[in-house]
Amino acid sequence: MMDCLRISARRGRWPALFFILCLLKLSSVSGQARYSVPEEQTEGSFVGNIGRDLGLDVARLISGKARIITKGSRQYVDLNRDKGTLIIKERIDREELCGKTTPCSFNFEVILENPIQLYRVTVEVIDINDNSPSFPKDEISLKIAENAAAGTRFSLVRADDPDVGVNDIQKYTLKPSGHFKLEVQSQSDGGTFIEMVLQNSLDRETEETHTLVLLASDGGEPHRSGTVRIHITVLDANDNAPVCSQPVYKADVMENSAVGSVVTTVSANDADKGVNGEVTYSIPHVAKDAKQLFEVNINTGEIKVAGKLDYEKSKTYQLNIQASDHGGFTDTCKVHIQIIDENDNVPTIQLMSFSNAISEDSPPGTTIAVVNVDDEDSDGNGVVKCSINSDVPFKIESSLTGYYTIVTEDFLDRESVPEYNITITVSDQGSPPLSSSKNINVKVSDVNDSPPKFDQSEYSKTVPENNSPGFSVFTVSARDADWGQNARVSYFLQEKQINGAAVSSLVSVNSENGVIHAVRSFDYEQIKWFEFNVTARDAGSPPLSSVATVRIIVQDQNDNPPQVLYPVQTGGSVVAEMVPRSADVGYLVTKVVAVDVDSGQNAWLSYKLQKATDRALFEVGLQNGEIRTIRQVTDKDAVKQRLTVIVEDNGQPSRSATVIVNVAVADSFPEVLSEFTDFPHDKEYNDNLTFYLVLALAVVSFLFITCLVVIISVKIYRWRQSRVLYHSSLPVIPYYPPRYSDTLGTGTLPHVYNYEVCRTTDSRRSDCKFGGAGSQNVLIMDPSSTGTMQRIQSEKSILDEPDSPLEVGCFHHECRFHTVDHKDINRRTIGGNGTAFCAIPSCGVWVDCFGNMPFISSEPTVKWQVRAFILVFLIDAAVCQIRYSVPEEMRKGSFVGNVAEDLGIDAKRLKSGGARIVSGESSEYIRLDVDKGILVVGERIDREQLCGQISPCSLNFEMIMMNPMQLHSVVVEVLDVNDNAPVFPEKEVHVEIVESALLGTEILQESATDPDVGINALQGYTLHPTTHFNIKVLSSPNGHKYAQLYLSSALDREKEETLLLTLTAVDGGEPQKSGTLKIRVTVLDTNDNAPVFTQSNIKASVKENVPKGTLVVRLSATDADDGMYGRVTYHFNRMSSNVAELFHLDENSGDLTVNGMIDYEENKVFEISVQAKDQGGQSTSTKVIIEVMDVNDNAPLITMTSFSTSIAEDSPIGTTVAIINVKDVDSGKNGKVDCSVNGNIPFAIHSSLKNYYTLVTNGVLDRERNPVYNITFTAVDEGSPALSTNKTITLRVSDVNDNAPVFERSYYEANIMENNSPGLSVFSVKAHDSDSGQNARVSYLLIDTELNGNPISTYISVNAESGAIQAVRSFDFEQIKSLDIFVRGQDGGSPPLSSNATVKLNIQDQNDNPPQVLYPVQTGGSVVAEMVPRSADVGYLVTKVVAVDVDSGQNAWLSYKLQKATDRALFEVGLQNGEIRTIRQVTDKDAVKQRLTVIVEDNGQPSRSATVIVNVAVADSFPEVLSEFTDFPHDKEYNDNLTFYLVLALAVVSFLFITCLVVIISVKIYRWRQSRVLYHSSLPVIPYYPPRYSDTLGTGTLPHVYNYEVCRTTDSRRSDCKFGGAGSQNVLIMDPSSTGTMQRIQSEKSILDEPDSPLEVRPLTY
Repeated sequence: MMDCLRISARRGRWPALFFILCLLKLSSVSGQARYSVPEEQTEGSFVGNIGRDLGLDVARLISGKARIITKGSRQYVDLNRDKGTLIIKERIDREELCGKTTPCSFNFEVILENPIQLYRVTVEVIDINDNSPSFPKDEISLKIAENAAAGTRFSLVRADDPDVGVNDIQKYTLKPSGHFKLEVQSQSDGGTFIEMVLQNSLDRETEETHTLVLLASDGGEPHRSGTVRIHITVLDANDNAPVCSQPVYKADVMENSAVGSVVTTVSANDADKGVNGEVTYSIPHVAKDAKQLFEVNINTGEIKVAGKLDYEKSKTYQLNIQASDHGGFTDTCKVHIQIIDENDNVPTIQLMSFSNAISEDSPPGTTIAVVNVDDEDSDGNGVVKCSINSDVPFKIESSLTGYYTIVTEDFLDRESVPEYNITITVSDQGSPPLSSSKNINVKVSDVNDSPPKFDQSEYSKTVPENNSPGFSVFTVSARDADWGQNARVSYFLQEKQINGAAVSSLVSVNSENGVIHAVRSFDYEQIKWFEFNVTARDAGSPPLSSVATVRIIVQDQNDNPPQVLYPVQTGGSVVAEMVPRSADVGYLVTKVVAVDVDSGQNAWLSYKLQKATDRALFEVGLQNGEIRTIRQVTDKDAVKQRLTVIVEDNGQPSRSATVIVNVAVADSFPEVLSEFTDFPHDKEYNDNLTFYLVLALAVVSFLFITCLVVIISVKIYRWRQSRVLYHSSLPVIPYYPPRYSDTLGTGTLPHVYNYEVCRTTDSRRSDCKFGGAGSQNVLIMDPSSTGTMQRIQSEKSILDEPDSPLEVGCFHHECRFHTVDHKDINRRTIGGNGTAFCAIPSCGVWVDCFGNMPFISSEPTVKWQVRAFILVFLIDAAVCQIRYSVPEEMRKGSFVGNVAEDLGIDAKRLKSGGARIVSGESSEYIRLDVDKGILVVGERIDREQLCGQISPCSLNFEMIMMNPMQLHSVVVEVLDVNDNAPVFPEKEVHVEIVESALLGTEILQESATDPDVGINALQGYTLHPTTHFNIKVLSSPNGHKYAQLYLSSALDREKEETLLLTLTAVDGGEPQKSGTLKIRVTVLDTNDNAPVFTQSNIKASVKENVPKGTLVVRLSATDADDGMYGRVTYHFNRMSSNVAELFHLDENSGDLTVNGMIDYEENKVFEISVQAKDQGGQSTSTKVIIEVMDVNDNAPLITMTSFSTSIAEDSPIGTTVAIINVKDVDSGKNGKVDCSVNGNIPFAIHSSLKNYYTLVTNGVLDRERNPVYNITFTAVDEGSPALSTNKTITLRVSDVNDNAPVFERSYYEANIMENNSPGLSVFSVKAHDSDSGQNARVSYLLIDTELNGNPISTYISVNAESGAIQAVRSFDFEQIKSLDIFVRGQDGGSPPLSSNATVKLNIQDQNDNPPQVLYPVQTGGSVVAEMVPRSADVGYLVTKVVAVDVDSGQNAWLSYKLQKATDRALFEVGLQNGEIRTIRQVTDKDAVKQRLTVIVEDNGQPSRSATVIVNVAVADSFPEVLSEFTDFPHDKEYNDNLTFYLVLALAVVSFLFITCLVVIISVKIYRWRQSRVLYHSSLPVIPYYPPRYSDTLGTGTLPHVYNYEVCRTTDSRRSDCKFGGAGSQNVLIMDPSSTGTMQRIQSEKSILDEPDSPLEVRPLTY
């Protein structure tokens, strides 16, 4: 307390209040100090000696770790502990720190530890004049109406100076002050309210703008000030009306002008300014048709086209454009618009008569349509020309004026073009010309002129045999190019005999869809294929047809079992074959021969031995059926052997047959008889098989050699014949084939088959475009030869003429231009025009020699042309016109006129001529009564609907009659009746006019419309009442009358605000009709009243915690004016920026709402200036005083003074963890705070000083249980409602090594396979340590033990990091079955802790050892192991094979099998025990020497085995055994069987013979196909060249320019040339120096490879 008093006394400036507060605080704070310092001091400046003022020495400051604790993030003052002084740490800006708050100070605490002491320090910041007054803007703009009254106030924004006290703003000055003065008022919050008051009235015409300067000055030293410029704009009052630049505007516009085209622009000027001077343009009242055609831009006055202008409807228009300002004043501008006519009507096309279908056999000149063409334009624009497209076989002819006929010009073919799209084009002669077109579709009806065509001329289909009757084989399809019934194809079978049966008994065909069905089931063995013809016939009349050949190939199925041919099975057969006992292995006993009547793989047979008396003695060849011995026949083998052989084919499913073969094992037939007592004596044996094999081999060899000799002889003979032909020196006989022409004409063919061929220079690279039929006899010549010509032989079989020298596939064709003999040309002249036409004989189509265009000429065509000429002449003479008139609205059926009488035509002629009315739309109004010959009304006629305002109004149509054609034009004029009253576009209109409008002001132009014409049309207008307004009746240039409404007396809005007028329009008809329009006139007020607030000063209150948008007060001001001038808006009047952020004023409703966060601690009262404005520039202001009500809105603040983020888990109870400071900026009860921490934690909180709390431990810590604590401090004040603050800190418990590692299991057991690779990872052990960091880092160690005298580390190793146990060496189960090891887990703490685990490794056995035979012992000289007496019975124990396996488990399970044995039927081996026992009675026939091979196999995967050979002697004494086993080790070599070699030789020779035949037949077939290039001729070949052929030095028989090479395909006789190629291979050539015979290029091939003829080559010259 003495320190506090001493500081106050020394400062000398503290009031008594500080003394009292100091006494109150000393109870919780050790001391308090207060200092003052000017703002803007430099860093390091001295503030005060805190050590001396608080009575603390420097040592205490250093030992207590004295430091400064601040609330915010910035620290302005720092503590120098070495000197005990406070210094400036950061520049202090008072305005930034405290704003306008005074005095300005900041607080902080100085804290010392051990013990904790807390001192509060307050530093006051003294203001200096470092800021000048400033306005929010550099310039202010105001708008004031020139009629504003003196005394009108205008609020101004005040300046702002961050300084306080005398340094703040002290006064305001306004310069100049001619029209305005300044008034400054003080507000309750200490601020000022500035208003500018109008002293003298303004005159805009004298001075439109004013510029003032407002000066704000403070009282500091040095003196500072700020200025703002005020720009005042004087607003004009609306006292001038718009004036049109010219009273009448004239404009011309084309009738085809596009929408949006500018017609003209009207303009009006208004002397007023601003909104009152803005002029808008409109067309308020105009005729309906004009309103749809024109529009005016509301801002620019630009008049544009809005619709389609039609000169024919109206030639002129008058528009009354109204120019209006925003004050209600108007003026009217008249616009006269003249429409300029142009060619804008497109010609129209109307079908009078049309047939949409025409038969394809119709002759030229057939009429298909009659069209009428019309153009509404006149003069040159109405003259039209009609045509049709040129790509159709039709033409158009003009019959009457405006009428055209479309007729056929050529023959039609529906198959080529089934329909035609004819485009009729009509164009007028206007500028630019207009045209229109109409498409008609003419379908060509079908005539049956095309037969059906099959997709293929030949069909082939494979059908499996045994098919079900009715089975669908496949479908033939034919197409008919005709249409409809003519294209409906039916299918029929052509009857023929197949194997003596009708084809219909085999197959049937569906007549509708061509599906071919099998009538019965086919049998491949009876019929393999058959052919028949299917006829496709259309349904035309007469019907046409075509034929296709169908080949059905029957596919074999496996439906026949094999049939055994040998041995023949009979009921009494016992013995078939005999085998001598000396037969060796592979001895051929017999052969089972079987056949299968099926084919393919169904006939592949396989042979299997199904049953046998001794299976170990015989086997059957799988493919050949040979039964052979598979071992040496011995005396012990039974004489009687019965074999069952099954023969099976390869079909699906397979079929089989069984044969029983009896075999006798004996050397003599009596021995067989002794065994086979039932053998029949009458059986005859076949000849020896070997004899037949030798005989067959000889025959096949002879045939093969004979074939080779014959082929070589024929080849040599043909070669010699060809040499005689080509090298003959016989004289040349001049001979021509009788049907061939010489080369002076058109070629070597008759004229009828002679073709013209034009080829390009690269013709050899592409196909010929056309060619002659290759089926005629032609002469060809090799261009390189000078010898004889050859000709193509007629088509024969290759087997008939194999030596033809002209079997060619490609030849050289001489193409040349062909000139037709003019004698064959028929000339005809039609119409005497002398035009020549060429015709090919036997063809009825005329061809124009000049244009090559087809033209049909026939007698009926000439007659048609004459008739058409006469018809045109008669029609032109029969045209006339009549005219009638009829009033509109006549009922249906009313009489119009007697057309028959007026035309002088009998009524019967009308009926017989099929008279009818044709004229588009007009035909519906007038109807022709053919029976009476009169015209009557067909439908009610409305003249206004038909013609509108056009007068006179008439209907035009034509009456047409046929046989002969007559056309009459009829005009019916429609007379008007007064059936329509005048009508205004609207029933009621609204008009506005200002009460200050001048007399004579035009406010409205209105016009009514009357669809009637003449006297029945509109005549005049009347107005009622006429108190203030009157009308003028005016006429537009087009004669239309309209009424103009103008002001005739002054208006007074206060007396009469609205006026109701009635405008009446009348016509001149009988009875007279009229229409009315209601006009409602609204008188607009002028802006002569300013807004007025309901209260001069408005007070309101608001709580500081209200949300954004809360309504504070609703302002209300009224304006006596109406409309725009009576609309009031509200605005803030130059308020400070912080107030603008806190409040929002709705300019329309006047609602003042909260816009920001209001804080009672910052501002308790707000004073706001609000201005109300109307839209005419009048305004008024008021003050709004807002009182802020305090609430508990500040939550306590928690500050961490000291805090350690971690604590050791072995810390004692009472250890200090943190020191916090808690404070609430609220005062009184709202500022009292209670602090606590969350429960269930070993911590407690204690209060040491006021607002300071210490967090200490109150329990034992265990990091393993709770490594982290989240401690939440809760500070709650005592306000209502109470506010609280939470602050959470995270305290980590640091680890102490108090936990040893713990293995997952104390005992582990694992398996490892023996023979493992060294380094194999067995498995891993894992230990966990609850500690953390280094204390939890576990290392694994192997505890040293011994196994079999060796350290355990020589067997196993442990990875210290991962605990992985690895094998150091490969284990052997037979040596070590298991091993136990001990692993230690040790952590990295200090001291370290550890634990142990036991690991048992079991070695698993692998099958790595084969069985070992213990008995019988195998030695090199061992011959006999056991001896069996011949008296041994079944099951006699011969010996026992004893074996062991060092492996264990199933790897040591052994099984014994007999692999080989001399007699398998005598011994067996026990599978499990290895005992060798007899399986039958031992007899004397059994061989003494028996050799058994026994295999011993274990059960491992994979298994291992051992083999032992047991020699068994079947004897009763040992000497007998020795006599038999002397030559046992020696192997006997047997000779190859003779039969095997015989069969092999027979197979090879047969294969060579068959192969030779196949090759010869293939070559012959190939050459036969090649020879079918051209048909063979029977003409004799004469070695002679005609003398008129040109030389052959490379160009053939034509000049060079016409000689071409042509290559033909193998089927060229059926079509034109397919492609071109060079004929440069293996051809006949001529030596240029030779004049004798031809020579041929020899081929470097064997004579056997050469073709049969020197002309059997691929490319030929033609």
